[in-house]
Amino acid sequence: MIRTLVADDQAVVRTGFVNLLGTQDDIQVVAEAEDGAQAVRLAAEHRPDLVLLDIRMPHMNGIDAAREILAASDGATKALMLTTFGLDEYVYEALAAGASGFLLKDATFPELLHAVRVVAAGNALLSPEITKRLVAEFTRQRAAVPPAPTGGVEGLTAREVEVLVLIAQGLSNAEIAGRLTITDHTVKTHINRLFAKMGLRDRAQAVILAYERGLVRAASARGRTGPVSRRSPAPARTRAAPAPR
Repeated sequence: MIRTLVADDQAVVRTGFVNLLGTQDDIQVVAEAEDGAQAVRLAAEHRPDLVLLDIRMPHMNGIDAAREILAASDGATKALMLTTFGLDEYVYEALAAGASGFLLKDATFPELLHAVRVVAAGNALLSPEITKRLVAEFTRQRAAVPPAPTGGVEGLTAREVEVLVLIAQGLSNAEIAGRLTITDHTVKTHINRLFAKMGLRDRAQAVILAYERGLVRAASARGRTGPVSRRSPAPARTRAAPAPR
């Protein structure tokens, strides 16, 4: 059972998500909050597996709320951020705060369910649109600040660095295995080791590390702007919530 907390200051949007999630046997909404501060308090009380947080909320925004909730739970709770196309500037900050993924407010019902299950399982999920904006933000930052030397990943083997770069380019485990001509099990071993060495929690943090260390440039990711966690296209008929503000 995925115990979930939903936080959004718009009652109609919040209720829409709560009702839709409530139709699933493996998802239980244990609390709902109308602002970031209330979300932090309720998360401490209910200890949810996942918090679905709107980025823009009164009293405390979703990013600050995610940072406090994740720190208090020592990583046991995962954060999935609700966003719109107009919030590009918050993508990097939310990932740095520990969020595992983003969900656009006009997502379909299947996309909502997929996102909740993927993030609750400990994986990262970035939509194609969000990934493109993340790459664009890194491009802007790299133009202003010289890349950090690759010595920032000292301790990783050459193969682990290769795997890290491919993760940052959006490849799945199976695709990495095919690219490097190794087994899926070997890929998982490399990922577990590099995550442990670099103190990474999930693939979202791996993407950030690869860009911050200058291992990947935007040009090398242009052909792979898809989500970090891949999936089959979802039907586009049923909407997960009312239209974004």
